[in-house]
Parts: sequence; C-alpha cells; structure tokens
Amino acid sequence: MTSSLKQKIVTVCNQKIAQKGENVGVSFYAFFKNKNDNPELLMEAATWWIKTHELDHFEKAVKIKQLVEQL
Repeated sequence: MTSSLKQKIVTVCNQKIAQKGENVGVSFYAFFKNKNDNPELLMEAATWWIKTHELDHFEKAVKIKQLVEQL
C-alpha cells in the first residue's frame, strides 16, 4: 500500500471516529470523492480491502485504522 493511501485512510478514519464515535463503519469508497478521478488508487484500496483482507462492504473505522497502521 502506498504511503499516500495509508495516510488518507488513517486521516479519514480519525475524522469519522471523531464525528460519529468508535462504532462508525466505513467502506473503501469513504477514502475517495464521488468521482473516479484516480482509478489506480481506487483499485489499490479495493484490492487491499476485498482480496487481501476479505473484508465486508462496511467495517468499523477503528478496525480499518488498526489494519493500516500495522503495515
């Protein structure tokens, strides 16, 4: 995982947790705008989420943050 994607995921997870609490869920789409302006980065996130970790569509932001920080 690229360092820019890793940082983006941690930042978004921190924001979501601060706004909605520890039980907030996120999908990998949460790290992107509603436009597909960077398909390579989107595919990197999707591959990590779906193929590497076999995660559900929505997962707890706390869990995702912990997985990314372990990289």
